[in-house]
Amino acid sequence: MAHDYLIIGAGPAGLQLAAHLEHDGADYVVLERGSGPGTFFTRFPRHRRLISTNKVHTGYEDPELRLRMDWNSLLSDDPDLLFTRYSRRYFPPADDMVRYLSDFATRTGVRVRYDTSVRKVSRDADGFAVTDHTGKVWRTRRLVAATGVSLPNLPAVPGVELAERYDTFDPDPESFTDQRVLIIGRGNSAFETADSLMETASVIHVVGSGSLRLAWRSHYVGHLRAVNNNFLDSYQLKSQNAVLDGRVLAVRREADGFCVPVAFDRVDEVVKDLRYDRVIVATGFRLDTSVFDDTCVPELTAHDRFPALTPIGESVNVPGLYFAGTLMQGRHWKKATTGFIHGFRYSVRALHRALRQRHHGADWPVTVVGDATERAVEAVITRVNRSSALWQQFGVLGDVLLVAPDGTMRYAEEVPVDHVPDAVRAGDFGQVDAHAVVTLEYGADHDRVDPFDVTAGRKSQQDVAGLDGRYLHPVVRWYRAGEFVAEHHLTENLENEWDDEEVHRAPLRAFLTAHRPSAAPVVTR
Repeated sequence: MAHDYLIIGAGPAGLQLAAHLEHDGADYVVLERGSGPGTFFTRFPRHRRLISTNKVHTGYEDPELRLRMDWNSLLSDDPDLLFTRYSRRYFPPADDMVRYLSDFATRTGVRVRYDTSVRKVSRDADGFAVTDHTGKVWRTRRLVAATGVSLPNLPAVPGVELAERYDTFDPDPESFTDQRVLIIGRGNSAFETADSLMETASVIHVVGSGSLRLAWRSHYVGHLRAVNNNFLDSYQLKSQNAVLDGRVLAVRREADGFCVPVAFDRVDEVVKDLRYDRVIVATGFRLDTSVFDDTCVPELTAHDRFPALTPIGESVNVPGLYFAGTLMQGRHWKKATTGFIHGFRYSVRALHRALRQRHHGADWPVTVVGDATERAVEAVITRVNRSSALWQQFGVLGDVLLVAPDGTMRYAEEVPVDHVPDAVRAGDFGQVDAHAVVTLEYGADHDRVDPFDVTAGRKSQQDVAGLDGRYLHPVVRWYRAGEFVAEHHLTENLENEWDDEEVHRAPLRAFLTAHRPSAAPVVTR
């Protein structure tokens, strides 16, 4: 007998989706190869400190606002199932995440089969057949992969197999004492490793092509975080360490260590042979597709690292195959928070709502606004000032103000922005004459501006006409009959409070009034 849903993986994403399905009383099962939930966090990050922030003291009483500063909790109806109750550290130990996920699995009652490794997935007219390590075949109508990215994303460099890998090397700093170390890669795992070796290694070089991207400027939390960039101080303040802007051409073993030729980006491709005692590859991970047979190999994107997905998370080429969690980030790779718990917890909730709508006839949750523009203004202002989903998944998830042919309005929350056009066209929200999509977004070219440069010409927060908009702020876009009509930006605010009558409400009210379609005439008989 086939399950309605089978989830592979009991990490944060698998547990989040399973908790929603459990709440529904759905027919599902989770297969997890580890002996408990969150096995990933028993090993990663290798230096055992999370860089997902855990702000316990926010000054907010509203739990929704508190989630804006809580990057680790999953969503549930239990107020005690919050990560902030498991650690007071701003950057908490990874072992606290293991404890939290174990309790989350227990208290939500999710149905997980541990110590069950998936070896093969195939698809036929009835759904999917999932074969585990014992040879047992599990049947399911719909399959959700929530495995994370487990395969090292090794660069195509001759001799790279001679280097140590981030996922397997011994991170004990003492073993690097007085050694020259090269770290290939310039993401957080590379700099996390470099930072841990600064007290013992004699020289550390971190190498990669292109300009180094910093999270505080790009607003992408996967770029280099400040918590990992102490190494940059040691480079610019001449302390024997360096960031090399260039390409590694080969890794060659020699009698006294390694010779690594590097082609430098900034000096006309000059190649220099550099000598090291140790070489570590920290270039990230990618999806392992080896379990999928020829009937259901998912198409990939983002340099073949992630599955290519529809806006709700379904494979673009394998119907019924969905992905949850960090595997959902391919559509907005290096632009959004979908690859991280504080982002994908909301994308997984959106996936759950889409599955209920598509396969079980459940409408997307909406609230009735009525026909008064002022109520629409209040709905938008309330949500942009409170919602954690819009805050975390800026530009990815949006609320939708739906206008029916008779002029009445309804409000749908947390819809994938790219899914809205198809959903409206398909009638998923009923009859819709016009709609507005409400998001939080950074302004155009925000990542090209140094936010600490006071000469950059930032506008006053009270200057309605002179909107700067580089920082996070609400955006409302009107569509009619599926066609874009106009957009409105609410002026940014230091405290992220967009509720001033003159600066925020009045311009929004004027915008909604100007572009809202008139009610259809009432015919009396």
